[in-house]
Parts: sequence; C-alpha cells; structure tokens
Amino acid sequence: MSGAYTTEVEVAIEAVREAARLCHAVQVSIEPATLSKKDRSPVTVADFGSQALVCRMLGQHFPSDPVIGEEAAAMLRTADNRAILERVLTNVHMEVPEATAEQVLSWIDRGGSRNRSDRFWTLDPIDGTKGFLRGEQYAVALALIVDGVAQVAVLGCPNLMDPNDGEVKGVAFVAVRSEGVTTTSLFVDGDRRAVSVSEIGDPSNARFCESVESGHSSHGDAARVAGVLGIHRDSIRLDSQAKYAIVASGQAEIYMRLPTRPDYVEKIWDHAAGSLVVQEAGGTVTDIRGRPLDYSFGGKLEGNSGVIATNGLLHDEVLDALKSAGVA
Repeated sequence: MSGAYTTEVEVAIEAVREAARLCHAVQVSIEPATLSKKDRSPVTVADFGSQALVCRMLGQHFPSDPVIGEEAAAMLRTADNRAILERVLTNVHMEVPEATAEQVLSWIDRGGSRNRSDRFWTLDPIDGTKGFLRGEQYAVALALIVDGVAQVAVLGCPNLMDPNDGEVKGVAFVAVRSEGVTTTSLFVDGDRRAVSVSEIGDPSNARFCESVESGHSSHGDAARVAGVLGIHRDSIRLDSQAKYAIVASGQAEIYMRLPTRPDYVEKIWDHAAGSLVVQEAGGTVTDIRGRPLDYSFGGKLEGNSGVIATNGLLHDEVLDALKSAGVA
C-alpha cells in the first residue's frame, strides 16, 4: 500500500497495535468476581490507557493534527479516582516505561478536541465496552479525516480471527481511500493481504450483522427490514466496529445502525474507521436516506441519520426496504 498517506498509515498501525496490546492485557486480567459486581473499572482503565498511547504517538508524528477522541482526563484528575489513574499508568508503563502520570493525563486530553478542522484524527479507544467486559469482541478504531472525508483507517479487532488466516487471532484492517483494504496481525509483524466484500446479490441469501445490545440499534426495525427483503438466515451478533470488519471480509452483507430515537445523532468515532474499511473492500456506506457520511461537523454526524453498510450490490434494495418498513 503506497500513496500520499504512507507515513500516516504506518504510524496509525503502530499506535493501534500499542493500544491493542494494553487493552488485551487488561481484558485477560478481568476476574469473574469483577463482572459479578458489575465493576466497569477494567474497561475504564483500558479506555484511558488506549487513548493515551494513541494520542502520544499521533502527537509525536503529527503535532499539529487535532484528535477527536471519546475520552477526557478530567475524572482522572480528581482525588476520588486516583486509584484508577494509578492503574492506567501501570498499564501504560507496559508500552512506555518512562511515562509520568501528568504525561498520561496530557496525552488523554489531546483527544479532547470537538471542533471541526480541515484535517484531524478521530479515535474510539475501546469501541464495544460491554463486549470487552464479557471477554468478547471490541475494537480500537482510528481514522484520519481530511476535508470532512475519511482518508485513512486502522480498525484493530483484538479478538477477531483474521479472515485471511483462520489461525490468527487479533487482526487490524488497514484502509486508505482509493487504495483498498488489507489485514495484518495486531500482535505479530506480518504481511498485509487484501479482503473484499461478498458477491451475494440476492437479498434472501444475505446475512445481517447486528449489535448484541438492542440499545445500540433498533432490532425491531431491523426485523421489519429483513421481512421486506426476505432474509431468513440468522444474524451475526457481535459488539463494536468489528461488525464493519465482518461485512468488509464477506462474512455478512448488511450492517444497519438504525436510530433508537428520532433525535439521536451518531458520534464520528463510532463509524469513521469502520465505514472506510467497508468502502475500500468494495462495499457501500451511507445513512438511512442514502447520504454519504459527512465528518465535517466535528464530533457528531450532524448531517446524517443512522448508518447503513452493505456489500454494495444490495445497498439500493436495503434503502428501499427501509422506506417500505417505515424506518427511513
């Protein structure tokens, strides 16, 4: 993969790899007793640690680029959360042994931008927090936005099998606009190999990829759309932007993020990386009314409603089905 964003791609891959190693270490240390108490502190520690590492690396290589991330360090600066900060620092030390608490806080806060700019990065340090806590799927999602359009994306999925090698667990999907998408191991250096969407053109043979949590997208509306399309195969259910990776690699044909309430506006970090991965694999991504995703508003997709990702061949039929089902 070569072109105008060669340096950005290499930096983004290494940043996501560092973050994924930290997140993986935290996830495998979660004890059943922690989950039974509904203690969310492990995902909090991993969230902040992941953002600190990614923003640190972006700051080193692209100091003038703002970062619109999900977290801010304000809560970690309070006395009540000193123990959480110490745990974040301990985990960051696995990658950056010399890091101080104040440096970690400043790296996290570097991801606190919310304003539009001509060029910026957007980061979800852990997308799929409930999947993370269950020991299942989550993602580290990083994308470069230039003039309101995603140009580079690295979608790290620590618990997903590489579609190009079913023996490798932990995969990064690397996309550059107009250059395609490849996969590479998150945890071991290796070759990058291309992936592409499926060639299924008959909606009755298609599969949905859906959230585990119905609060993230309306499962009822999705069922109505499935009925219109004649889809009868079971949906693939998993958390996070890993769903985009499933569509991009041809394991499912349709992912719909349908609004759960009329006033809901999607966050850009939930979609920027995954949407570019699907597009560069040959698929199509729009909102529920067929409009391209517009990242020029800052932290939210203010000009869009919901998100639809397909293998491209089925996209128009899905949009028509949304209208017939009264969703769009």
